[in-house]
Amino acid sequence: MGRGKIAIERIDNTTNRQVTFSKRRGGLMKKARELAILCDADLALIVFSSTGRLYDFASSSGMEAILERYQEAKEEQCGVLNPTSEAKLWQREVTTLRQQVQNLQHNNRQLLGEELSGTTVRDLQFLVNQVEISLHSVRKRKDQVMAAEIHQLNQKGFLTQKENIELGKKLSIAHEHNIELKKKLSASMASSEQQASGSNSKAAAGLLLPTRVREPNINLELRQQEHEAE
Repeated sequence: MGRGKIAIERIDNTTNRQVTFSKRRGGLMKKARELAILCDADLALIVFSSTGRLYDFASSSGMEAILERYQEAKEEQCGVLNPTSEAKLWQREVTTLRQQVQNLQHNNRQLLGEELSGTTVRDLQFLVNQVEISLHSVRKRKDQVMAAEIHQLNQKGFLTQKENIELGKKLSIAHEHNIELKKKLSASMASSEQQASGSNSKAAAGLLLPTRVREPNINLELRQQEHEAE
């Protein structure tokens, strides 16, 4: 069975009140530490026990710096921030930013395997988890980039193959056209040779005809000469 619901009211028994205070204080300190680490928050916790004993916790910025920042923030909210307080506020902001940069640089060096002296097993395990998460993200992004590049290369290959097919078709058409031109050229040359041969035959016949026509004239002249001799 689960525990009964505890009424939120003052515990009268001194011993029980002290035990509850010790347990709750430890849990509160743990939660404050986790909040400061996980969320990179400036956090200050101050607790006084019923006996007047002080318990406090502050993040990496320090208790005094956080209290000073708290005071400046209250003054700013109330609208009574004087030039001196404003200068201190900006100085505090610069200090905070510088500290954040230093923390980030330190964390980066630890992720690279540097400045690990003095770290606990829990801190090292936390770094291992961060590295594994980062490595998983990097590998996932790498796979996405490679898949995109492969897709682009496949598209380029498909387009190149298509262009090669088109060029092959054009080359085949040009080859067929070349063959047709050669056939037409051969036919034209044969026709020219036939025409030239016919012209030569007609010219030869023209040369023979005048020779044959002049033969009767020669005979007539011979006869006239014989008749004059008689």
